Amino acid sequence: MPDANILGIESSCDETGAAVVRSGQQILSNVVASQIATHQPYGGVVPELASREHLRAIVPVVRQALADAGQSYQSVDAIAVTQGPGLAGALLVGISFAKALAFGLEKPLIAVNHLEGHIHAVLLGQRQMEQRQRENGDLQFPVLALVVSGGHTHLYLAELQENLWTYRNIGHTRDDAAGEAFDKVAKLLGLGYPGGPIIDRLAPYGDAHAVKFQISQMKHPDRRDHKARDHQQADHAQLGAEDGPNFDFSYSGIKTAVLRYVETQGMKPRIEARRRALAEIDKPALEDVRRLSDRQTLNLVASFQRTMVSDLVMKTLAAAREYEVRTLFVSGGVAANQELRTTFEQEAGMQGLPVFFPARALSTDNAAMIAAAAFPKFLRGDFVGMDFSAEAGMALR
Repeated sequence: MPDANILGIESSCDETGAAVVRSGQQILSNVVASQIATHQPYGGVVPELASREHLRAIVPVVRQALADAGQSYQSVDAIAVTQGPGLAGALLVGISFAKALAFGLEKPLIAVNHLEGHIHAVLLGQRQMEQRQRENGDLQFPVLALVVSGGHTHLYLAELQENLWTYRNIGHTRDDAAGEAFDKVAKLLGLGYPGGPIIDRLAPYGDAHAVKFQISQMKHPDRRDHKARDHQQADHAQLGAEDGPNFDFSYSGIKTAVLRYVETQGMKPRIEARRRALAEIDKPALEDVRRLSDRQTLNLVASFQRTMVSDLVMKTLAAAREYEVRTLFVSGGVAANQELRTTFEQEAGMQGLPVFFPARALSTDNAAMIAAAAFPKFLRGDFVGMDFSAEAGMALR
């Protein structure tokens, strides 16, 4: 297998990323310019501001990634860029820059699905996985991948055939993504932005059983005992059959339940007082947020997180049993959540199912995962022309 240094570019949302990865495995550099400070006053990502910040950051970020890797524009073998899904304007910044580089340098250009990037992030720098592969051989397929972030909550069955990863979506969110629910609840409670990491770090200080929440149970017309039916068919082992059940998610309901709890418990004056106090602190730390959070708020945060984590884990493991998967990947920004990781490891371990996460630095959006996902495409010569464009709603197949 030939060595190839691929320059990856990521600009799907609010992180401008560039990285150089060798042969899909070795990270030579990984630079990310965050926009948290830009979007913090609004409690969420403002698309127009995101595009503007990408324009400012992309040239210095790419230059830094090349310098850190000891590479130059001429020495890289190919350029990879996120095509979608994401914010259209943000995507176009990265794509336009990648096209200009590829054209000017006469380098191959590779378009990458952002969601596939998150899945390949699990394969980067995983000592735990490397140890298991040394003991038990190659990665066991089929793989069930949960991609869970601020914009996505998807379940994919992944197969590998002749170095080609193929995906089948067997579950998705019907409304809010899990990370979006975390951010909106944190904003509602006046805890700051981004909300997911704050809630994760506050939750251990509260009672996770103090508030009872119910997660919407999705009804599926196609959720039936297909295993019993398929055992009667000659091709039962064919996982590509499209008549299997889906395992969908819904998180708008719990967000509304938190709002109703705040209203019925008269918490709004305390929330506004906390919001004002944090606004007066330059770069508030976790201890500032904790100090300004009363016991009821901490209990609410802990109960919310426990309910979210329980739903993500239980539905994912139900899908794993249904499709008899051999390996579980959990990736995306929410995969950095400590309670989610711990619960997955405990529950999947009880099923004898190995579960793998990306390193925390690779859980959130970054360009190393884009360069890694591009390597199989590089080997197949799967390049794109200058006429390709962003796909904000791009599906993964």
